[in-house]
Amino acid sequence: MSRIFGPVRQNGYVVHDIEAALKHWTEVLGVGPFFYFERAPILDFSYRGEASELEVSIALANSGDLQIELIQQRNQAPSSYLDFLATGREGLQHVAYWSQDFDASLAQAKEHGFVVEQSGCAGSEDGRFVYFENPGHPGTMVELSEVSGPKGAFFAHLAALSRDWDGSDPIRRH
Repeated sequence: MSRIFGPVRQNGYVVHDIEAALKHWTEVLGVGPFFYFERAPILDFSYRGEASELEVSIALANSGDLQIELIQQRNQAPSSYLDFLATGREGLQHVAYWSQDFDASLAQAKEHGFVVEQSGCAGSEDGRFVYFENPGHPGTMVELSEVSGPKGAFFAHLAALSRDWDGSDPIRRH
C-alpha cells in the first residue's frame, strides 16, 4: 500500500481495440461484467495545461477489489494515452488511487513532488481525475481519482456486481 495514496484501486489498460480487449478479459480471464461506454463523457480535459478534446471509449469491471479499466482513444487529441501508444506499447498504462477528499489528496501529492500531466472530469463535477507525470520512470503512470459522488457510487455498484457475476451478460453497453 502506498503511504501517500493508500491502496491501488484500479489498473488502467490502454488498447488499440477495446472490443478485442473486452473479449479477452471476459472470455479468457473470466472477468466481468464490464460496463462499456463507447463515448465516455469526459469533461474539462486538459493535457500539459492545454485544453484537449479527448474522445475515448472506456470499459470498467472489477476483479475482486481491483477495478479493471480498458481505454481506447477515438481521436488524435493530445493525451498521455496517445503518448503511451506512440512508444509502441499497449496494455497497463496507469494505476489509480481513489480519494474521498480529492483536493486534500491532490495537495498532498503535489507536496511530494507529483506534477499533473493531464486532468479532467468523468461524467460530473465530482468525478475529477488527474494523471501525474512520471519523469525518469519508464513504467506505469499514477492516476488520482475522485470517488466522493456519483462516480464513487457507480464504482461500488460495479464491485458488488462482480462478486456474484455468473458469466451472463458480460458486456453492458451504455
